[in-house]
Amino acid sequence: MAAAASARSRVAFVLVDGIGDVTIPSLGGRTPLEAAAAPRLDAVAAAGVVGLMDPVEPGLACGSDTAHLSLLGYDPRVYYRGRGAFESMGAGLAMAPGDIAFKSNFATLDESTGVIVSRRADRHFEEEGPILCAALDGMKLPSFPEYEVRVRYATEHRCGVVVKGPRLSGNISGTDPLKDNRLHLKAEPLDDSEEAKNTAAVVNELSKEITCILVSQPINAKRAVEGKNIANVVLLRGCGIRIEVPPFETKHGLTPCMVAPTKIIAGLGLSLGIDILEAPGATGDYRTLLTSKAKAIAKALSAPLDTPPRVFVPGEDEYKTGRENGYDFGFLHIKAIDDAGHDKAVKLKVRGLEAVDRAIGQLARLLWEAEKSGHYQYFLCVTGDHSTPVEYGDHSFEPVPFAICRLRDFVGAIGEGNVMNTPLDDFPLPLVKSGEDLTDDSEPAEHKPGERKAFSGDTVCEYTEIAAARGCLGRFPGSEMMGIIKKFMKAKND
Repeated sequence: MAAAASARSRVAFVLVDGIGDVTIPSLGGRTPLEAAAAPRLDAVAAAGVVGLMDPVEPGLACGSDTAHLSLLGYDPRVYYRGRGAFESMGAGLAMAPGDIAFKSNFATLDESTGVIVSRRADRHFEEEGPILCAALDGMKLPSFPEYEVRVRYATEHRCGVVVKGPRLSGNISGTDPLKDNRLHLKAEPLDDSEEAKNTAAVVNELSKEITCILVSQPINAKRAVEGKNIANVVLLRGCGIRIEVPPFETKHGLTPCMVAPTKIIAGLGLSLGIDILEAPGATGDYRTLLTSKAKAIAKALSAPLDTPPRVFVPGEDEYKTGRENGYDFGFLHIKAIDDAGHDKAVKLKVRGLEAVDRAIGQLARLLWEAEKSGHYQYFLCVTGDHSTPVEYGDHSFEPVPFAICRLRDFVGAIGEGNVMNTPLDDFPLPLVKSGEDLTDDSEPAEHKPGERKAFSGDTVCEYTEIAAARGCLGRFPGSEMMGIIKKFMKAKND
């Protein structure tokens, strides 16, 4: 089907956090992407152009925040001011110039030794976290009464912490030792300014007072009786201020929206002027509903509608009405694959990638239904922000696959019948506890050589790390990604 001449181009951008990996002996020397049965991901590769991307630069094991800045066209060396502001804004805390914020963990401290026994009190902390945050929100600092402290629950074991007051600096170290069974740290100034020295003193008292409040909470007494880790400390890291940057729409000429239940990514989006969409059931962890994310992005890219999408407003604890005419750039962020890498859960990462593949099928169906109306021409783009190999349990420097295609070419590659028969029912990711793998012993599906062929673009027909190395885009830095997306869209419209 040819797109109408007046059809407006819109792109659905799917970012799978931690998607890349290394070959794993238990998978027969394959990566999780190679082991997963992912026909829709393969169809994106077969229908378009493919390459390998270093999110920031070769050899750098970057964080999600710096990677996202780079991918969206903002040099982190110029604009990055610490991740704390992103986490806190995403959690719903408004920030003004001069405020500082932290990306924070509820953790377990051995008060007799000063050692952090567990940096995560509990990954599943959705019930206790908001209650403890409410107890901390608005707390007073005896030696610094002129400072205001705001605390808001984020996701899992995380919370956002904002400090408001005079003479604050983001140039201090944090209190998080970054590994279990290490001493709880004190904040230190990272320069000789009076502001940094003052801020370190404020933060150290804040850390002490947080523990004083948490140890008296009934929730912790209950957890101790149940033999669970107590949350008697908040680890403060990534001290930062709100960044001031040109809005995404001004920079790229595309009206953007995002589904990002992970608060740090939502806060980063808000910092760039990207609307954060409501997606019920999207939690940013293993229990997230990917279907809800797909539906939210498809709706936002298909407007105008009688009921425009709702978007998040930090500091107001509510949503407002989004753009009635919809958006040109829909960013769908998926976090659970990164969690599987951190938890060293091989089969969970494989099965999670297969769930991502299914969600991409749902997104494609919804967008194809909209494209057939003749109002829009859609593009699908899939990549990651970094690799999180299950062998390492942490971010690494390996590049990630990137693929972009026209939706109609995707439909041609996989078949319209397969697209339109994709069920739109909600489905959960496999549930596991932190550190555990899937309980079933079934082996990941084998790719069958020769069953796929390139449909358009280059000759690559699989979405894997190895196959992407053969793509026509070659290997490129993340700073070039938005340019590649816009040039591809323009080329297909000319």
